[in-house]
Amino acid sequence: MTPPEISAEAANPSWGRGVLYRGLVALPLVAGLVTAGWIVADRDEPSAPAPVAAAATEPAVSGPSVLEASAPLRAQEPVQGAASSGGSPLQQWADSLAGPLDIPATALLGYANGELALRAEDPGCHLSWVTLAGIGEAGTDHGRREGTPMGLTTAQWKKYGTKISGITKPALTDPSSSAVAAGRALCAGAGNLTAGNGWWKAMAGYHSGSGMELFRQRVLGYAQLYATLSLDKDKAATPAVRATRFALGQLGLPYVWGGNGPDAGAAGFDCSGLTKASYESAGVSLPRTADSQFRSLPPVTEPQLGDLVFYGNPAVHIHHVGLYVGNGLMINAPTEGQAVQIHTVHIPGDDYAGAGHPA
Repeated sequence: MTPPEISAEAANPSWGRGVLYRGLVALPLVAGLVTAGWIVADRDEPSAPAPVAAAATEPAVSGPSVLEASAPLRAQEPVQGAASSGGSPLQQWADSLAGPLDIPATALLGYANGELALRAEDPGCHLSWVTLAGIGEAGTDHGRREGTPMGLTTAQWKKYGTKISGITKPALTDPSSSAVAAGRALCAGAGNLTAGNGWWKAMAGYHSGSGMELFRQRVLGYAQLYATLSLDKDKAATPAVRATRFALGQLGLPYVWGGNGPDAGAAGFDCSGLTKASYESAGVSLPRTADSQFRSLPPVTEPQLGDLVFYGNPAVHIHHVGLYVGNGLMINAPTEGQAVQIHTVHIPGDDYAGAGHPA
């Protein structure tokens, strides 16, 4: 269908403000939807909208509306040891992961050296290379786009990067130097980065300003992807991973009711438009609506990377869908006025209906 007209709210999608409340980061609703519940039933269906008067009598439904403060899962750790004819263990580690993760080996070495340096300097921080890799992707795609390495400001580099043990002349353009500086900036006053609140605090302090929430969500999403693939490299070429990469690339686009994305002439997506487009990018065709996707896929008890997660009443109607990225998180297009973003999959009181696995 022709995408509906984009409202001013949809053209300027809102993000959560990173305020912790009872362990949750609330992503606020646009004012016009507060009294109607988080998502109105049938909102993802690409058909004509109901009149306003009728919508007021629609039963409210409960869906995911928060992102719990969380940190990426632990990944395969960098390997240290003496060099052999095949190179150092660390170089071999980077070479083995470069292809599956789609990260240049030189950048991976830098992220690994950042973790190893902070293990020695600040062991209580528990910095993982996947967080540094998430920052590297969110900033310059690991050096493949223009920009300041690791998104470091001049002040951060001067404070954290000018003196690094084992590096005679640290340089911002050197992957290891910039990764160590970034790690120091993240660990400064943040506490344990394996805890959700510590990781959240570190990211808020590392990158502030109007683009902070999009940056933080991109780092979280890609770091989680890298952690998963580091433990199972064979997944890298699967449709699930290709669909997940596509969905991560849509973070920040506006929710557009009936929207199928920029390639189809819309500014953004609705929930099932996002999941359909994600899997179409991987060569897998899905039905258009959340309800039809739910009924077409084999169910799974515990979702894995790339599986779809659904909300609603299976006996009556499924009204919402997201794409699982691991660690209890999903990418979804929530509702009008909201950006495509990461949410916690299941919280008390929601109407989570289960998960399905696209073939």
